[in-house]
Amino acid sequence: MAVTPTQPAERIGLGRSHRLADDSPRPHLKLAGKRALFILVTLSIITGSLAGLMLVYSVDLPQIHDLERYRPSTTTDLYDQRGRVIGSFALERRIVVNYNDFAPVLREAVISIEDKTFETHGGINFFRIFGALIHDLRTHGRAQGASTLTMQLARNLFLSADRTAARKIQEAYLAIQIERAFTKEQIFTLYGNQIYLGSGMYGFEAASEFYFSKHAKDLNLTEAALLAGLPKGPAAYSPILNPDKALRRRNLVLSEMESDGVITHAEAEKAREAPLGLHIAHPEASVAPWFQEEVRRELEKRFGSEQVHEAGLRVDTTLDLDLQQTANRAVLDGLAAYERRHGWSGRIQNVLHDGISIEDYKHPDWGLAYHAGDYVHAIVTRVLPLEVDARIGSEEVVLLGGDWTWTGQRYADAFLTPGDVIYIHLTEQMEGSAHRATLEQDSGTQGALMAIDNTTGDVLAMVGGRDFSLSQFNRATQADRQTGSSFKPYVYTTAVEEGARPDDIIVDAPVSFGSYTPHNYENDFKGALTLTNAFAESRNIPAVKLAARVGIHKVIDMAHRFGVTTNIPAYLPIALGAVEITLEEQVASYSVFPNDGIRVKPRLIRKVSNADGITLWEEPSQVDEVVSQQTARTMMTFLRAVTAHGTGAAASQLNHPVGGKTGTTSDYTDAWFLGFSPSVTCGVWVGYDSRESLGEKETGAKAALPIWMTFMKQAIAGKDNEEFLGDEEKKPVLKAQAEAPARLAVPPPPRSNTPAATPNANMPKPAAGTTTAQHTASPNPPAPSLQPRSDPATPTQRTPKSPGSPPAPRPAESPQIKPVQPVSPARRPTTNQ
Repeated sequence: MAVTPTQPAERIGLGRSHRLADDSPRPHLKLAGKRALFILVTLSIITGSLAGLMLVYSVDLPQIHDLERYRPSTTTDLYDQRGRVIGSFALERRIVVNYNDFAPVLREAVISIEDKTFETHGGINFFRIFGALIHDLRTHGRAQGASTLTMQLARNLFLSADRTAARKIQEAYLAIQIERAFTKEQIFTLYGNQIYLGSGMYGFEAASEFYFSKHAKDLNLTEAALLAGLPKGPAAYSPILNPDKALRRRNLVLSEMESDGVITHAEAEKAREAPLGLHIAHPEASVAPWFQEEVRRELEKRFGSEQVHEAGLRVDTTLDLDLQQTANRAVLDGLAAYERRHGWSGRIQNVLHDGISIEDYKHPDWGLAYHAGDYVHAIVTRVLPLEVDARIGSEEVVLLGGDWTWTGQRYADAFLTPGDVIYIHLTEQMEGSAHRATLEQDSGTQGALMAIDNTTGDVLAMVGGRDFSLSQFNRATQADRQTGSSFKPYVYTTAVEEGARPDDIIVDAPVSFGSYTPHNYENDFKGALTLTNAFAESRNIPAVKLAARVGIHKVIDMAHRFGVTTNIPAYLPIALGAVEITLEEQVASYSVFPNDGIRVKPRLIRKVSNADGITLWEEPSQVDEVVSQQTARTMMTFLRAVTAHGTGAAASQLNHPVGGKTGTTSDYTDAWFLGFSPSVTCGVWVGYDSRESLGEKETGAKAALPIWMTFMKQAIAGKDNEEFLGDEEKKPVLKAQAEAPARLAVPPPPRSNTPAATPNANMPKPAAGTTTAQHTASPNPPAPSLQPRSDPATPTQRTPKSPGSPPAPRPAESPQIKPVQPVSPARRPTTNQ
């Protein structure tokens, strides 16, 4: 059969088509394989790169299990003896609360404006990231945020605010880990306590109390919307700094809540029309600012600044809140009484003369809340003959005619003008919506007070000046001031240790020590006096004679034994207080006497605990024996005579066992009173920082003692039955001392056989240091020694004392005066009372 022409072609065609079927797919397979290989390699590179990046950026990240133990920076609170809060320390003002303490409307507002998918995402919102990326590409910037609440929490807890890709990667990684480890409620609670909301407030609770004076759980819709808008820009949207922007931001939050269906259109419209509704809570003035500052210094030395301000410690202090409030009032009232005694000086600031408008003026006092009874500065806005209008911040104040009577001026416009900054005392009365006040004067006088518990050394009250907002300098602990006659107890204590007794006689008569001639405050002489009366009446010449006799070096050593740290030069005027000592050291020293010779170091802090209640530090009382019980009780005779019939006799009005000593320096630059009851020792100082004179006759008894008495009335309240140590044994002696004023004209007979004679101008001057009661016709009369009545011929060496033991007898000392150095011009002799 013949082959048709088509057959070969068919065979060829079949063969060729078979080959095509085998060979034609091979290029496509190769191409697909290459593509697949490329994709796999690319994915591997991306995966490896991401893994590498995650490894690099997660190496230094905190472990999420650390967050379970995380405590936000919280406030360290200070408590008084009865557990009442008296102050706090914090770098971040934060009040930590639970989830249910955030109002539901606040939670909804935050979620609507910050993270709409908070309840559903796993830490990252990819759609939001993509939208933000598109926005940033279009605007060629990075203005569009894409962080979820969880990412914001991660950033605020662990990362910086730098806007970098590295930080975003870390933020996302941490957010995912947080979502895996914590519930949504826990995450929102951490966020709500951590976020910064401006004006130093961290967390919604602290911000709510500051901006609206209410708890976060009590916020209404408009208030919640305002706070929810602050995390994006606490300063930019601050309702205080930028109220208009804050209002627009709040309304945006309301619109977002409406679009999410959280609130109705009617609710949104009503809220948008409402004002900001701020009710700023001014911080209360610390009741004990100088005490609080001393506590801060001590805590920072022991624990460091970071732990003190961020760890939320509980500090149990020694302060008694009631006594501190009394001390504050006593000092300010005492200074006001001093100012009124000296009349209106007219030395006041006028802001208009300084180029400041009345509307723009702000006084440092106004940053704190003020109440009736407070002394505060105000600016005069209008003056009429019988009315003065002023303001404190935004509050109106009015003074009427009787409120400035003490100035001697009848009409206000005769001595006040608008723009004057006046010092006023707020009263309980109101004149319409304005506060009533009386006009006072702040001429610059300062006062300080410190009181301690005799048994424990606990500092019960401390006032370091007139106004902490104007001067943080603590005049109770930092000011070295001349002590005047309040130094004399060191002189007399030294003499008692050398054998002097309260009924020993000393002559108050003219005497010179080289070029130094001491004088009494009254510039008179009383002749023969018992040591008790010489001390009670604060006679200068007897004190100098005693110091010269026992040796000024011994007096200085005694002061140092009491805890005085001042470097005291060896000059006789030191005996009259020509030495500068702090009030704190003086108070601690005076507490030795009612303590039977035991000095208890003043302490500010009893115990420090951490946030879990674990005690970190507890300070016991530090006790040292300074003098023997016998010496201390002998000195109590002197000190109690001061308040019974001496320069501090006004204290007898307390009808309570008390003792103490006045002090006044030359030119009346410093006024002191230091005294004690059986349980409390308190000291008061009054003076100018510039060391100018307080004025004629402004003695310690006049300027300082009334302040001391006001405080001590509260300190001894409810302690009617307390007595000094050894009072039972001394009752017969004290009865005799109470009769001392009637016997002053007839001093007790001297212990020598020489007949008494009244000193006269024709008789020779007593030898320096002589303590006899009289001079006789004999040119060389015997000088009775101020030694114990035991036999001085057989002295014993002083042995170490145990607490409460009497001092060992001392060797008799020659009555010859020891050489003393000339008086230093830098330390003028003081004229004391």
